[in-house]
Amino acid sequence: MDNVWLNSYPDGVPHEVRPEQYPSLGALLDESFRKHADRPFCVCMEHWTRYGELHHHADALGAWLQALSLPADARVAIMLPNIPQFTVTMAAVLRSGYTCVNVNPLYTARELKHQLTDSGATVMVVLENFAHTLAEVIDDTPIQHVVLASMGDLLGFWYGRWLTFAVRHLAKLVPAFKLPLSNGRTVTPFKQALAQGSSLRFKPGNSTLDSIAFLQYTGGTTGLSKGAVLTHRNIVAAILQAEAWFTPALGKVGDIREANNIAALPLYHIFALTLSLLSIRWGAHMTLIPNPRDIGQFVEVLKKRPFHLLPAVNTLFNALLQHPQFKTVDFSHLCVSQAGGMAASKGTAQHWLEVTGSPMIEGWGMSETCAIGTNNPVTSKAFTGSIGLPLPGIQIAIKDEAGTSLPIGASGEICIKGPNVMTGYYQQPSETANAFTPDGFMRTGDIGIMDARGFTTIVDRKKDMILVSGFNVFPNELENVISLCPGVVECAAVGVPDEKQGEAIKVFVIKDDPTLTEEEVARFCTENLTGYKRPKYIEFRDELPKSNVGKILRRELRSGK
Repeated sequence: MDNVWLNSYPDGVPHEVRPEQYPSLGALLDESFRKHADRPFCVCMEHWTRYGELHHHADALGAWLQALSLPADARVAIMLPNIPQFTVTMAAVLRSGYTCVNVNPLYTARELKHQLTDSGATVMVVLENFAHTLAEVIDDTPIQHVVLASMGDLLGFWYGRWLTFAVRHLAKLVPAFKLPLSNGRTVTPFKQALAQGSSLRFKPGNSTLDSIAFLQYTGGTTGLSKGAVLTHRNIVAAILQAEAWFTPALGKVGDIREANNIAALPLYHIFALTLSLLSIRWGAHMTLIPNPRDIGQFVEVLKKRPFHLLPAVNTLFNALLQHPQFKTVDFSHLCVSQAGGMAASKGTAQHWLEVTGSPMIEGWGMSETCAIGTNNPVTSKAFTGSIGLPLPGIQIAIKDEAGTSLPIGASGEICIKGPNVMTGYYQQPSETANAFTPDGFMRTGDIGIMDARGFTTIVDRKKDMILVSGFNVFPNELENVISLCPGVVECAAVGVPDEKQGEAIKVFVIKDDPTLTEEEVARFCTENLTGYKRPKYIEFRDELPKSNVGKILRRELRSGK
């Protein structure tokens, strides 16, 4: 395709990026921490944190981790919502030379056990609100050291103490738990770890661009999630690619350091994670939203000060639009409304433009690509319906089943190559081999068409993956779990169109217990699957459509057969 997309780039956007300008991601972070020490890094529940404070806390926690005498390739799990402790922990782990393992705080015990065991994480930083889940499985995981964070740890002495008290005793959001101290295991409060680390000397780790920065877990075709291996090079490249793409839209901010990035999407998700690192690169600040489900409170936060970059999934854009007070927000400073994580709908995009005056800019990426892949030009004035152009340094090829590149206008699998693309799946050589074509492109599972200007449109999905509000859900995992429900003989899970979530999960069940009810199956799912993986619809059937060799035909179920 001869990189036809380059002719469609906005003025000033480079064709390539150079991650080699930094020896590691830690070096990029250090540069920003020092350069912007006196500037605000984030505001969370109206408490401000400066880059200098972030640097100090990260050094202290890093020194504390190093005092544990961890191996050079140690994995540290992070189970935190959007609060300052997340970035402090991430920076401490990366700059110490260890690997971050991001964990969804809403995981069930079953899901958490798999991720901790598969990653081999020996240290975990967890908010006490979710510690009861860890307590259920910790004896069956490699975790040896737990750092227990409280909501108000970094939100000021008086306010922080009051908030922690309110969360524990008034809202009662911390379920009872007991973390066993057997086999030499330690449990240390987050603030105590910082205090102990402050008296120790932090030594930057020996990471290189080829060292592993993150194990970013994504849905697995075999029913178990697998860790995408993201190196320091991958992450640095993604930050520089995002910087090159977004900067032209932020001209009206003036000093880019004044930009306010709304961090409502969970930072453990690759989309929000990459954009948070872009804010650090700029020396800009983030508004952290710990609970974006509280739309009323979210809208009140948006009213408080100008904001410039608002990344969201289609469902969040839609939820904001439905709130009666949203129209009273001042949108005059909003430069980019970045849609990603799931397909953006034309109806939501039109309504968003009418209310805010800011067009939704749709992009596409994956955990395996650090959320970076294609994006519409941020200078666009209207929603296009396509996923846009490959970002600097990225090649997109439309390929057939054999891996042969197809011409412009032909439909085939979207395949991607670039410095942001993962090196493989952690300890999964066969999955890694299947993920790449012989010429080094990663297969995405999405079917698309590229036009003569280099814009790509997704037309179908090759995999049976279900995309719920930006989260990947693989039917195999659901079927493996639901098949363990007493009374279930067989089941099949598919995605069905849903106005709010993009897709919703529907499960078809064959039962051998005539008394089994939908409510009982739903209760079993609640106990064993995190929220976005739970079926919205459950239908009992006498049989499921199958091929001649006995494979369940999910496509027929999706079409209503």
